[in-house]
Amino acid sequence: MTGLFKQKNSGNILVLLIYGLILKFGMLLHPMPPLRQPDDHFLYIWLLDFLSPLHLPPIIYSLIAFFLLYSQAIMFNRVCNEQKMMARPNYLAGMAYLLITSLFVEWNHFSAPLLINSLLIWIFYRVSVLYNSNKPGAAIFNVGLIMGIVTLMYQPAIVFSIFLLMSLFIMRPLRVREWLIGILGITTPYYFLAIVLYLSNQWSWKKLQPNISFNLPAMPSSMTVLVSITLLILPFIIGGFFVQNNLTKMLIQVRKSWSLLLVFLIVSMLIIVANGGNNYVNWLLCAVPLTAFHAAAYFYPSGRIFPLVMHWIIFGWAMYIGYWTQM
Repeated sequence: MTGLFKQKNSGNILVLLIYGLILKFGMLLHPMPPLRQPDDHFLYIWLLDFLSPLHLPPIIYSLIAFFLLYSQAIMFNRVCNEQKMMARPNYLAGMAYLLITSLFVEWNHFSAPLLINSLLIWIFYRVSVLYNSNKPGAAIFNVGLIMGIVTLMYQPAIVFSIFLLMSLFIMRPLRVREWLIGILGITTPYYFLAIVLYLSNQWSWKKLQPNISFNLPAMPSSMTVLVSITLLILPFIIGGFFVQNNLTKMLIQVRKSWSLLLVFLIVSMLIIVANGGNNYVNWLLCAVPLTAFHAAAYFYPSGRIFPLVMHWIIFGWAMYIGYWTQM
């Protein structure tokens, strides 16, 4: 399977769809309504309130969640290929994303973290191309604007403002003007929200201010969760080892993109301790950066046996999570 996705073949888009359906069909058999959490912010709450009177069956939300995951896999795979994150184009990132997101049942439910993952992939792509941008001001503002929308969907995502500022530090020369443009972009959606609240006589500072508190994340509640976390961490370490060994062969822009992914992962882990809660939904924000390192763990080993064994172990566990734990 890893050999198939290691090739750049347009037919792999269809193969990836079939691969995702096999992995996640068990979860589609047990559909769930959209998740509501205390950390959800204005835009996501508004979306759920808009959809609630339609009384859509849970299977519709599960199908939407599946196609969001599939589109994110394709999108991030394309970003990795365009940015030449590995020596040659492939579909391993798309495969790894669908595989990783099958390790936790909550990651396949319609939720705010699932929605904003699409926007975070777009943000990562836009900041990774700032290195060669001649007119970065508009691009930085647009990235900040999308980041502001992300924070209005999920309150702990305000921590990702750090990611934007660190991205500018890594990809651009230090210019205070560009940092201020980024901050202006992040705050712009809040200006419009304030206007809407004021005109509708619902003005309140609490509706604008993210409610953030830091606490320890939920400890693994079962052996199943512990195994899933282990299968996330070990391939990440292996992939990180291979990336480190091949950094000297990469262009400087590619090295910077890998650095961005590492910052992305660190900030995502901060989200886990910001209103961590008692479930693993917000851990989904770590899936995108982990995917790239998992893909590297499948791509770089010289032999075929090790990537195949690692893939089928994770695949078998994901099938167990998707089918048997839902019964």
